[in-house]
Amino acid sequence: MRIMAIDYGEQRVGIAMTDLLKVLANPYAIYNRKHTEEDFDYFVNLVKNEQVDTIVMGLPLNMQGEEQEIALSARVFGEKLKELTGCKLVFVDERMTSYVAEKILKQTEPDWRKRKAQLDMYAAMVILQDYLDSI
Repeated sequence: MRIMAIDYGEQRVGIAMTDLLKVLANPYAIYNRKHTEEDFDYFVNLVKNEQVDTIVMGLPLNMQGEEQEIALSARVFGEKLKELTGCKLVFVDERMTSYVAEKILKQTEPDWRKRKAQLDMYAAMVILQDYLDSI
């Protein structure tokens, strides 16, 4: 079984997965949001096909640790995924994950446009690695 992390956004969702041993976080994909029903179908199938048993959702907080407006949307999305998949759901603080992801991407990709296209996926990887390091 694997752990999947989600960097939730209203337009795009970054996705990361662990290896089967649940040791390493790897960037997986970026999902461009469509219609709510289609979005949930995509994630339910992904959970099934990749044998996911735990979903780690990044929770958008401001620098004072307070939930931002989008945090409510992330919570609703995560709870619905939990209901549809039966997976364990964990919310984690995602502050600074995009900054760390950008630093990682700068090491391998000089073109800022290509980095920007991958940023959400790498942010999900940072969220997942932070979670793995905490357990």
